Amino acid sequence: MPKINGNEIRPGNVLEHDGGLWAAVKVDHVKPGKGGAFAQVEMKNLRDGRKLNERFRSADKVERVRLEQKDMQFLYESDGMLTIMDMETYDQVEVPADILGDRRPFLQDGMTIVVEFHDSEALNATLPQKVICKIVETEPVVKGQTAANSFKPAILDNGVRVMVPPFVGQDEDIVVNTETMEYSERA
Repeated sequence: MPKINGNEIRPGNVLEHDGGLWAAVKVDHVKPGKGGAFAQVEMKNLRDGRKLNERFRSADKVERVRLEQKDMQFLYESDGMLTIMDMETYDQVEVPADILGDRRPFLQDGMTIVVEFHDSEALNATLPQKVICKIVETEPVVKGQTAANSFKPAILDNGVRVMVPPFVGQDEDIVVNTETMEYSERA
């Protein structure tokens, strides 16, 4: 595995540190008035979700891990495990449902997700950036309510609450951004 200097760490890098795999969440480069510069790195453990703040000097060497990304198709969920299929080899793999975190409700049957593997262990999964959902409950459209920044709450078919513009009504399909979990546009 390639070693990088402590000052080359960027957000999103996966590092092997203290016998675990950590993702760099936030990196601040600090140059104190006295002493050498360092990188203050906030890291999240990819296996158990623990957080850690660590200082790396530019002379420190850190193992950078490259995760293998595969397109996988979601098949079904049972007992808190998601069964997904490799799109090239058609091998089926089970991963824990909490690998998606709070984006889990946006997972739909047959959806293609990107799963990151280290050896054969699934560590992370990302959904497509935009997903189409149906509004099951919202306030009715009010004529003449055209204020630019007025949004109203809506409940989607997957149970998630989002804020939508006043012109969007019940039983309409909308596009939701899965990264920000916000309304994007009408479908």
